[in-house]
Amino acid sequence: MENIPNTEASPSDPWLAYFVDRGHTGVRRIGAGVEGVVYGLGQGRAAKVWNRRPPPGFDLLRQVYADLARHPPPFSTPEVFAVEDHEGVVVTYERELPGGPMRADSAQVAYERKLPSRDNDAVLAVLRGLASVPGTDAMRQLTVQGDDRPLWRGHDCFRDALGALVTRAAARHGAVLAAHVPGFEAGVEATQEALRSLPDAPVTVIHGDLIPPNIHIDEGGRPVAVLDFGFYTTAGDPAFEAAVTAAVWDMYGPHAKEHTAELTALFARELGYAPETLTVYQAAYALTTYDLFGMDDRDGHFRWCAEQLRHNTVFSA
Repeated sequence: MENIPNTEASPSDPWLAYFVDRGHTGVRRIGAGVEGVVYGLGQGRAAKVWNRRPPPGFDLLRQVYADLARHPPPFSTPEVFAVEDHEGVVVTYERELPGGPMRADSAQVAYERKLPSRDNDAVLAVLRGLASVPGTDAMRQLTVQGDDRPLWRGHDCFRDALGALVTRAAARHGAVLAAHVPGFEAGVEATQEALRSLPDAPVTVIHGDLIPPNIHIDEGGRPVAVLDFGFYTTAGDPAFEAAVTAAVWDMYGPHAKEHTAELTALFARELGYAPETLTVYQAAYALTTYDLFGMDDRDGHFRWCAEQLRHNTVFSA
């Protein structure tokens, strides 16, 4: 269930009566987002009344949620229990996720220089929990945002699938990125070579967008839910999850570069990943997402990706 702000419900809201008539008690409107309006139904369940049809691939993502529920990590994840069509309006019944966001996105609030140890412990717990969930066929069938085919199509290992995605993404608008990144073509080749040299790795679920708002914590700072799967969700090497998380945790704050370096070192030390592996995965992430929101340095994500590549020791070797 997406994280959306609380809003007041009108007493005349017909959906309140709709859900009560179906036997739900304590019905309340939780909030409204771009996709629709969300209602709490009690007993850990919620309903989303969609403003439009669910996006293509929703059924596949629902299967991924079901796979997560069969191999649950030690925190809640989204789950869609049922879908119905009421007079042309789609209603999904989902798990209501507990807790609240760890913190706001770094694009909205500047993070302090010292990373709180409580936050570090929480994200380590999330990374360990997700790494315990095996990759499934449904996860392999997902398409990374911006691409035109399932990531694993035609491949039987993650490093090869990711390398092919790097090739496709660099071909989309690589000339635009090259204008901001010296040695672009050589850097792409160096990244490809480094990916090919990676050792075999376990295949687990990858969330792909573990920024603080997507991790819910309780009052004691313990992670109780992870939400917003889909942006880069797939099956693959859990080291990729750690590498991307270290890079995107603080993308826009005044200490972003230092935080990425600290988290990369922390995850390498605590989770046993080779630092060089994390570095090549960070280059691959920048190369495969740079053009998703804009294609010049007026766009924050494009600017961030270019900066990542200019300072990545694998890409710029």
